[in-house]
Amino acid sequence: MTDGIVAPMFTTDAPVTLIGAGAAADADLAEARAHAPRVVAADGGAGRALAAGLMPEAVFGDFDSLDTATRRAIPEARLHHVAEQETTDFDKALRHIAAPLVLGVGFLGERLDHLLAAQTVLARRAERRCLLIGGADLVFLCPPELSLDLPEGSRVSLYPLAEVRGRSAGLFWPIDGLTFAPGGVIGTSNRVTGGAVRLSMEAPAMLVILPREHLGAAVRALAAPGPAWPAP
Repeated sequence: MTDGIVAPMFTTDAPVTLIGAGAAADADLAEARAHAPRVVAADGGAGRALAAGLMPEAVFGDFDSLDTATRRAIPEARLHHVAEQETTDFDKALRHIAAPLVLGVGFLGERLDHLLAAQTVLARRAERRCLLIGGADLVFLCPPELSLDLPEGSRVSLYPLAEVRGRSAGLFWPIDGLTFAPGGVIGTSNRVTGGAVRLSMEAPAMLVILPREHLGAAVRALAAPGPAWPAP
């Protein structure tokens, strides 16, 4: 087990399902794994994985929510202790995963503070393409360029985490020329006019929120080749 801030990277060419300790139905895990077969857990998410019959290939966290039985059930070499207390377990795990896409399950639960913290991590780790699956919605940070194939009338919500500008095609209310900010203009409840939705952003600060039924389209869009935000 690795103590301290430095832990080995979990590196793979396949998408990864990252399991958190929050509420997640078995159907959520099954749907995520259909797109992302490799399984990694964030701290107490390891217990959630074992309960669903899944053995995580790696567990990252400070282990404050990893119970003794779960810890004993997972091979020691897969447990990677990140001792610092300045970041969440989601952050600790995400920054140690090198994969084309991460699907997070168990991070959009009932607690609002946990949900907000997760959104902050998406922006802080903008170089990682990560999509979080909730009960009704999906959320991810918009990459520099994004093309989504969605049915006409679908809801597309955009929410800024900082001041940001962008361009769009295929939305009923175009975003060109607007400056978005958390305390100013936001872009919730836009909708698709037909054809591909194309978004481009000038900075890694815009969340894209879609209905849960568009998981496949979101995965295809995020997995497509394209520019990425630089690592901090």
